[in-house]
Amino acid sequence: MSEITKAIGLFDYKNTEKRKRVGRGRGSGLGKTCGRGQKGQKARSGVSITWFEGGQTPLYVRLPRRGFNNIFRTEYKPVNFLQIQSYIASGKLTNKVTIESLVKAGVVGKNDLVKILAKGECPKGLKVEAHAFSQSAIEEITKSGGSHTLVSKLKESQPN
Repeated sequence: MSEITKAIGLFDYKNTEKRKRVGRGRGSGLGKTCGRGQKGQKARSGVSITWFEGGQTPLYVRLPRRGFNNIFRTEYKPVNFLQIQSYIASGKLTNKVTIESLVKAGVVGKNDLVKILAKGECPKGLKVEAHAFSQSAIEEITKSGGSHTLVSKLKESQPN
């Protein structure tokens, strides 16, 4: 063994347990049935009885089921004024923010629905196009002299 392998601890024999060698005669203590007892499911190979608690009601049944996931919920990707400001400052966006420009700048994905939120300060004269707006974002945009446009949530199908 080289000094390098000793240094990085690849072969650290002190912290390893010796492998259990079963089926090597009765004198070893693990002969014949190899420590698995007599017949039965747990004596066979390839069997693990996970979550089985010996006939007692399992934990996953005892705990209450809570919550509800609405499969029809529309998930929006939130975009704050802080993000818009930083992307305008870096030159990735202009004062006319569209969904295509947000995708191009890497703010949202191409299949995301965008919702504009009012965290941060709205840049002056901002023209924003999005799928949804918070009420406070609409107020901030109109107060700063900008405009907002709602875009349809449905993707327009391209004719063949």
